[in-house]
Amino acid sequence: MKNLVILGSSGSIGKSALWVAERYPEELKIFGLSVHRNTEALSAQIEKHHPRIVCIADSAAAGKFMPTARKMGVELLAGDEGLEQLASHSDSDIILNSVVGFVGLRSTLAAARAGKRIALANKESMVAGGELVDRTLRQNKGEIIPVDSEHSAIFQCLKSGRFEDIRRLILTSSGGPFRNTSHSDFPSITVEQALNHPTWNMGRKITIDSATLMNKGLEIIEAAYLFGLPHEKIKVAIHPQSIVHSMVEYRDGSIIAQMSRPDMRLPILYAFFYPERREMEIADLSFEAPLTLDFAEPDTLKFPSLNLARMALDYGRSAPAVFNAANEAAVEAFLARRIKFVDIFGIVEYALGKAHLVDTANIESIISADKEGRELAGEYLRNRSV
Repeated sequence: MKNLVILGSSGSIGKSALWVAERYPEELKIFGLSVHRNTEALSAQIEKHHPRIVCIADSAAAGKFMPTARKMGVELLAGDEGLEQLASHSDSDIILNSVVGFVGLRSTLAAARAGKRIALANKESMVAGGELVDRTLRQNKGEIIPVDSEHSAIFQCLKSGRFEDIRRLILTSSGGPFRNTSHSDFPSITVEQALNHPTWNMGRKITIDSATLMNKGLEIIEAAYLFGLPHEKIKVAIHPQSIVHSMVEYRDGSIIAQMSRPDMRLPILYAFFYPERREMEIADLSFEAPLTLDFAEPDTLKFPSLNLARMALDYGRSAPAVFNAANEAAVEAFLARRIKFVDIFGIVEYALGKAHLVDTANIESIISADKEGRELAGEYLRNRSV
């Protein structure tokens, strides 16, 4: 029996993880759950899954929930410190981190220091703190099994060959809702249009990242840290069917691909039971009917996010953390209808160009870089309004 902690249990990844755990009640015990402030969802999950500990990141919401927690017989933690406590608890075995955004980094580091298996769906942990996370894992014998469908696919494909024989990694992308939209129409893109993803059902922030392809930029950075490769060996292919989740090409020209229907329960299941594979109750991918797989180069004029991510890796030091922070601030401003869709790219480029880059040897320096990225995003907005 493995004790499972799900950080971000009210989100789409968290709910999928609970669905997976329900199928293996004799092997996976829901030990801990966390939400940001969705206490209604948390109450229902406590009643159904009976965790020992829960955490509410919003301290005010946690205070209001305290009487309910006592009545339901669960230990309640609060705030970032509570998330770290839950992620590193001595009785936990597997930590699924599906918290959205930079805030998830502290929990990843806490789990890494405790030597846990981390099923990682919080890509910002590796983007902002990749070197520190890597070092912490090595020092404490922890491990990351990626849950993002693309990185899970790469992780699986890498089992087919030696590291020194890798020619390139190929991350696939659906292309988002604006794959066929003219570049001249980008300034008029609305929030509603950007939230209408053609393939995946995700949270608002991640859906906007998919529309700008910033998510793919973040994934390039994450892959560089997860798999120890320069970005020149990490390519992106637009693949609207979302059947091939990513590929690895080896020096002999062989390309190994991981294929399945687009369903996040598969990489979650894989991360929980790796290296074993278990049964999954979803529809098989059929080859009895015609199956079309299209691939194309991304349009970096429409989507400069990919080149901006590569720029951040070339700059090194704290540049990836600035990239992530500026993007988070830009997405928030776009969702609040304060900026246009295309301004997201401008904000990230501005922040990368203005940032004072520092080494990211500790969490304090990463937090400082994150703060600077957000401040530069604000500066860009103020300059535009003058």
